[in-house]
Amino acid sequence: MADNYDVVVYGASGYTGKLIAWKLAERRIPFIAAGRSQQRLEEEMAKVPELEGQDYRCVAVNHDVAALTDLFRGAKVVINVTGPFMQIGEPVVQAALAAGCHYFDTTGEADWMRLLRDEYGKRYAAAGLALCPANSYMWAEGLLAAEIALETPGVDSVDLVYLADSQTSVASTKSFLRMCTKPQYFLKDRQPVMWPYATGYTVSVAGEHELFSALPWGGGGEPVWYDGDDRVRNCRVLVSFRNRVMFDAVLGILQRFEKECRELPEDQHEEITNRWGGDVTSVEPPREVPEVNRCVLSCHGRGTSVGVNVTLVGTAPYIQTGVLGAEAARRVLRGQLQAVGFVSPTQAFGARNLLGALSEEGLLSCQVTQS
Repeated sequence: MADNYDVVVYGASGYTGKLIAWKLAERRIPFIAAGRSQQRLEEEMAKVPELEGQDYRCVAVNHDVAALTDLFRGAKVVINVTGPFMQIGEPVVQAALAAGCHYFDTTGEADWMRLLRDEYGKRYAAAGLALCPANSYMWAEGLLAAEIALETPGVDSVDLVYLADSQTSVASTKSFLRMCTKPQYFLKDRQPVMWPYATGYTVSVAGEHELFSALPWGGGGEPVWYDGDDRVRNCRVLVSFRNRVMFDAVLGILQRFEKECRELPEDQHEEITNRWGGDVTSVEPPREVPEVNRCVLSCHGRGTSVGVNVTLVGTAPYIQTGVLGAEAARRVLRGQLQAVGFVSPTQAFGARNLLGALSEEGLLSCQVTQS
């Protein structure tokens, strides 16, 4: 076993953490599986068959800056998989910076992304470190499609729709409920514009005959990354699921929140969405099945007189997140990091490179047509 580990997965015992551990093991990257409970870490890592015979170590740590800094010191990459990130993520960011580590996470929370950009982006840049939130299916897959659309000269606007067919993890459910009750933004004429709360939209998705209902789902990470990008004038993101019953239930919860909870103090909002999220999903789902848990990402790119449609046909969004986390670690360790400070996954590693990594595992393919 290694004496020093270059990679720490914090929150490794959770649903997504185990998938990142699996994909690190496939790449023969030794790592520390960290969390707050030694027993739970050991029990959950034992459930990952791909870890048998691999080099990793389970380490329990207190969730405070000093303890996390001590754990991270000597490592090069921290992958944070603990959420809701806006509630408990900041000590991890502070500790990674203090320890001199590149930081990646799996958030879907756009307000968390804006916090990192505004409060920590310059500090990470000054230290020569990457600060890369949402290195995950949401919102990296939409970013891949948008970047490919922006390769077409004249395209300055991207309109994105996610369509997934996977169960959500316990942590994801709490995160998405809280982020759907916060201000959600899209970009219009290079300015952030707020979506109305608890409002559904009807969308069409490439390759589908049916129409689907969708939500802004926190607004998406793409408008955060493209805010201030001279290439992009407009950017909108909507999210839908094949499970209509689940989608309608979520929309109903958000409408109930507006009626019963909007005027309550902010700290009570967080307590409520955590509790309601636990009611919606109380047990971790099984690992995704690629033949079942398929997804589509539709991106319409537009300019004044030019248009392009990019469709990413894929499967297993959570497993994609595992690949993206492990691939980030591998590329950092190989010296292939392309940018530091607050960066998107595509700024850090290149859209075509990440698309290639997902395609090699049979998780994603790209189709481009002119409109």
